[in-house]
Amino acid sequence: MQDAIRSILKDIGEDPQREGLRDTPKRVEKSFEYLMQGYRQNPVEILRSAIFHEDCNHMIIVRDIELYSMCEHHMLPFFGKCHIGYIARDRMYGVSKLARLVDCFSRRLQVQERLTQQIAACLMEPIAAEGVGVIIEAQHLCMMMRGVSKQNSKMVTSAMLGSFRDEHATRNEFLRLVGMERA
Repeated sequence: MQDAIRSILKDIGEDPQREGLRDTPKRVEKSFEYLMQGYRQNPVEILRSAIFHEDCNHMIIVRDIELYSMCEHHMLPFFGKCHIGYIARDRMYGVSKLARLVDCFSRRLQVQERLTQQIAACLMEPIAAEGVGVIIEAQHLCMMMRGVSKQNSKMVTSAMLGSFRDEHATRNEFLRLVGMERA
């Protein structure tokens, strides 16, 4: 990877031997190892490590989970918040595992649409949830720094599974509780 970074530096007109750039290939490699660590993680194992039996057959929501990812089209960052809700059936997840799941999928080359679906789908099976809702609001540097240069745009994606898709009242409760329901 370091040779590829040196080549990119040359191709854009830089001198990879310049003092400020000498260690850049090594730093970029370490940065990519961190930013792409989701490829080395198993999302199902993350969740299964913290499933608890509780009489909790109601909606559980975690709002405003920070996420940072890299757009697979331009390899530029996108960042925002993820809101997760699920209805448990006598089993629930440890709350920190929801944030770890978001990190696992977002620390890969992604598109926001797929990221939202992956999180929702992964949450359903391990606890046989009655329903799952996931909403992601994110800003994309490929929209802000290049191309159309729209600084205040946000992309919002949602995935609703089970009762969140089938039951109007459940969906509306989730949207209201995460602050997405508009008057």
